Amino acid sequence: MKNKKIIVWLLKLFISWRLILLLITWVAVKLIPYKAGFLGGGEFAYQLNPLYWAWANFDGGYYLAIARQGYLQFQQAFFPFYPLLIRFLARFLKDYLFSSLLISHLAFLAVMYLFYRLTKLDFGQKAARMAVLFLLLFPTSFYFGSAYTEALFLALVLASFYAARRRAWLWMGIFGGLASATRLVGIFLLPALIVERWQAQKDGDRRWLDFWPLLLILAGLVSYMVYLQKTVGDPLYFVHLQGFLKTGRTGGRIILPYQVCWRYLKMICTTKADVLYFTVWLELLTSGLFLGLIIFSYRQIRLSYFIFMVLAYITPTLSGTFSSMPRYVLILFPGFMVLPLLVEKHSWFKRVYLFFAIILGMAAVMLFTRGYWVA
Repeated sequence: MKNKKIIVWLLKLFISWRLILLLITWVAVKLIPYKAGFLGGGEFAYQLNPLYWAWANFDGGYYLAIARQGYLQFQQAFFPFYPLLIRFLARFLKDYLFSSLLISHLAFLAVMYLFYRLTKLDFGQKAARMAVLFLLLFPTSFYFGSAYTEALFLALVLASFYAARRRAWLWMGIFGGLASATRLVGIFLLPALIVERWQAQKDGDRRWLDFWPLLLILAGLVSYMVYLQKTVGDPLYFVHLQGFLKTGRTGGRIILPYQVCWRYLKMICTTKADVLYFTVWLELLTSGLFLGLIIFSYRQIRLSYFIFMVLAYITPTLSGTFSSMPRYVLILFPGFMVLPLLVEKHSWFKRVYLFFAIILGMAAVMLFTRGYWVA
């Protein structure tokens, strides 16, 4: 595929994906009663235009609130770069939700393109096309089109890795710094890209001064920590307030993965068949799938990718829950890279993946857009 054909193909995929999401949402509005509490724009605005405000449900509302008025109590768990972008764009567009969705959609287009290019570098065109499709069809890919950080963060992570692969070290650091100002796990680009930079030097690139852009990756997180120290007197407040958010996470101690798995097995055995039961299964299945992909990908992918994926996967589970893991795994791009390799080895895997991805994805979109917690 030439570059122009790639872009046209990706645009067609993107438009089809977005239209299908809107169709599923329309069906959900007709069939499922909404649940008040965390609806985008509040209950009144949501009722007037659910096809629009549904994409700011749950955390989306917090990002919009931060963009409008800055941080209020307990909102510091949400990193600043995304709401800052929303605020900047809303000055011109005069609509905070539209600004946030525009950022997310443009970022996701960048994700699709960069993900294709990175995958093609190591696995070829066929695998790259399939990997993009697997990402689009993942049950929670709708978050890429919502007022959430997933699209922006993954675009910055991929841009940082792609810049490193192209040996554009300054851009690597800039994109990495913006990523660490968007999500906490952005800081894991630092160890991953240290390895990438070391391997480039090993291959004969001897410019030792080019290591300094790696320090820029720290800039986003450190800047936010300095801000928190000045405003609330605690540079790690985004960690310490987890216990106040009622997400099931602990803010002061580490819970080992086997303890989390045992907790979920108990929930499956005791939870009645309702939306919570669906969410528990979705959290367990997606966490299990990506644990398997981590194991499978060892020695299949670049060491830098593997380091980032392992650290970004493990960190949220150490707080005692798989809550939000169906959304968090979206940024574990190396896992989606190796899915085509699994299909080559086991032809049945493609059918199983597509079946569950489509069924679970339709259910997740319908529930999320009607105000039910999914991830």
